[in-house]
Amino acid sequence: MNQSLDLAVIGNCQVSALVDEMARIVWMCLPRPDGDPVFCGLLGGGRPGASGEFAVELTGATSSTRRYLTNTALLETLLSDGNGNSVRITDFCPRFRARERIFRPVGLVRIIEPVTGRPLVKLRLEPAREHGCANPEMTWGSSHLRFTGGGYSYRVTTDASVQAIIEQREFVLDRPLTMVLGPDEPLSESVSRIGRQFLEDTTNYWRDWVRGLAIPFEWQDEVIRAAITLKLCTYEDTGAVLAALTTSIPESAGSTRNWDYRFCWLRDAYFVIRALNRLGATRTMESYLHFMDNVVAGARATGLQPLYGITGEVLVTERVADCLPGYRGMGPVRIGNQAHEQLQHDVYGSLILALTQAFYDRRIANPGDRALFRRLERFGEFALEVYDKPDAGIWEYRGRQRPHTFSAVMCWAAADRLARAARLLGLDDRHTFWCEHARVMRERILEAAWHPEVKAFTGAFGHPALDASVLLLAELGFVTTDDPRFIATVEAIERDLKEGVLLMRYREPDDFGEPDTAFTVCTFWYINALASIGRRDEARELFAHVLERRNSMGLLSEDIDPRTGELWGNFPQTYSMVGIIDCAVRLSKSWEEAL
Repeated sequence: MNQSLDLAVIGNCQVSALVDEMARIVWMCLPRPDGDPVFCGLLGGGRPGASGEFAVELTGATSSTRRYLTNTALLETLLSDGNGNSVRITDFCPRFRARERIFRPVGLVRIIEPVTGRPLVKLRLEPAREHGCANPEMTWGSSHLRFTGGGYSYRVTTDASVQAIIEQREFVLDRPLTMVLGPDEPLSESVSRIGRQFLEDTTNYWRDWVRGLAIPFEWQDEVIRAAITLKLCTYEDTGAVLAALTTSIPESAGSTRNWDYRFCWLRDAYFVIRALNRLGATRTMESYLHFMDNVVAGARATGLQPLYGITGEVLVTERVADCLPGYRGMGPVRIGNQAHEQLQHDVYGSLILALTQAFYDRRIANPGDRALFRRLERFGEFALEVYDKPDAGIWEYRGRQRPHTFSAVMCWAAADRLARAARLLGLDDRHTFWCEHARVMRERILEAAWHPEVKAFTGAFGHPALDASVLLLAELGFVTTDDPRFIATVEAIERDLKEGVLLMRYREPDDFGEPDTAFTVCTFWYINALASIGRRDEARELFAHVLERRNSMGLLSEDIDPRTGELWGNFPQTYSMVGIIDCAVRLSKSWEEAL
């Protein structure tokens, strides 16, 4: 298989799957997004006889076209063989309101239909288990195949020939077929009827959800696709926000910068929640508030971790899955993430920035109160203690610690937002307390982060290396956009970190050498910074160029090769999709201007 990140994502906020251009499901974890990848073809597949794919193969296929059904997370793929035969595959994970709740089962639906001619097809169902180390045990009945092993069982119910699937035998597709992958339970009625009803209900759900978004006038399709993708990267059972849906897609070829991103980083989650709030999708924030309430309640006396498991797990121990060769054979494949052990002081700002909106937003069912404020103050105290101390930083350096500017500013933001919340709640003494500490912190950071020789704010106190994360200083309210120091910093970063139309996060060698791909969200930060200092036309032009770097389905990964434009890194990356929304909201003409 020719592996690339030209993938589509389907999901329902309980499970998700990645589908390639030939309608092969190459990544799906069960029973949740950080679980065992039963379809792991993206990382090299499983053992002999199990490619880790769920494929619908048209014999002699010569072309493929794909699209999402308008304003949905439902994928349609049309395969043609060049001889007048074609087949349409519609893939989705059911999600809709039923019995006063959201129905989002652990599973997916594939509807396979002949379009023209008499297409000859093969249905290839080859799951793996134990991260590619074993094949599941398979049994079957008249209308289903059952897979067990590794502590989880599931079945595929179908009106196709079960024996044709088992034997991987070609057959003429002369009628629509439905395949429903789900829990190991029999369906209550006809699989075709269920598939069609789920299709209609899921389509209606997503279109209703999109209708509720407050989107900008320009780049509407791009923003809608980004918003749906961010929604798919949430785990609604707990409210967690995943950084990405994959593990170990390398940041660049052969770099071994292979990490598992199927967890909830407090930093990433803050940016996701903020972006969806800007579009009016506040329910995701309410779910995340619930998740963080539990994290806060169980937080250790030593403070917050940078990331947690999607059910709030503290330990997400990192190990290597030896049975999977990796994306294009570029291992290692890592399960878990050692970064949960790191000191990353920006987490206190990330937590408080995400949760303080609860004090202001009247749409929230359970708005912030004094009890929430008191819980947040505990973490504000941590921010006061550590803001100017060394940490691993936003880029999670494994081999060094420094007092990083971004971490310090996020700690300042924690104090600043607590001061604002205290004023709103009428807590005059706490307002005075937090205002004074924010003032002292800001003065200290301004002095330490400014490098007089570089004539810019740099990535760490006393170090000359530039870092794209300081482009967020104005966005966070730490400096004004007309501050000469901020403008000088934007210009210095432009000279040093810009690579074509993209931006590197830093140039300085790290634990793995010097990075050679651009970290996608950094370019969006740069675009926003350009707009904020009055270079709006340049920002719009650059935004258009970066949108061209999306894959054919409108999605972005973590990194982009500035020379080839190829996507690298985990996928889809929430940071990157947030960048699309943030820039479009900032740069778009208003509806009043346009109409």
